[in-house]
Amino acid sequence: MCQIAVYPGTFDPVTYGHIDLIKRAHEIFPELIVAVAHNPHKKPLFEVKERVAMLKKATAGMEGVEIRDFDGLVVDFAHKIKAKVLIRGLRMLSDFEYEFQMALTNRKLSPDIETIFLMPHENYSYLSAKLLKEAASLGADLANFVPSYVSAALKVKLARKK
Repeated sequence: MCQIAVYPGTFDPVTYGHIDLIKRAHEIFPELIVAVAHNPHKKPLFEVKERVAMLKKATAGMEGVEIRDFDGLVVDFAHKIKAKVLIRGLRMLSDFEYEFQMALTNRKLSPDIETIFLMPHENYSYLSAKLLKEAASLGADLANFVPSYVSAALKVKLARKK
């Protein structure tokens, strides 16, 4: 049975690691919703609309992948769109504890929704949006980590913050 899966995250900004996980999840689930969290607690650099636009560009041509934003609990969003599966990425062992806690909390909140963990390709297993934002602020070339339009957007955003 085909089910809808949700890959939620902040995606601030989208990286090649995120894109890799989207492709991997889409190979398993023909209908994948990439859900961009509003989550003001994380103090994102990019507005929700900007993150959605970057993801739409990154997934252009991927039939069955839809980019949407959501506010509130991801399990509530999943119910709203009739999804039964959440996709979460595990890069390193350090991600596991946090992701495990989140998955168990989501299971308590909504026992009918399963969490599936996927690992990105090892070329991207160390990437984090937070690290890339810091590197970009110090003038690093991000060509190996993010699409060129994301790198350009980062430069513009960071220049405005100075």
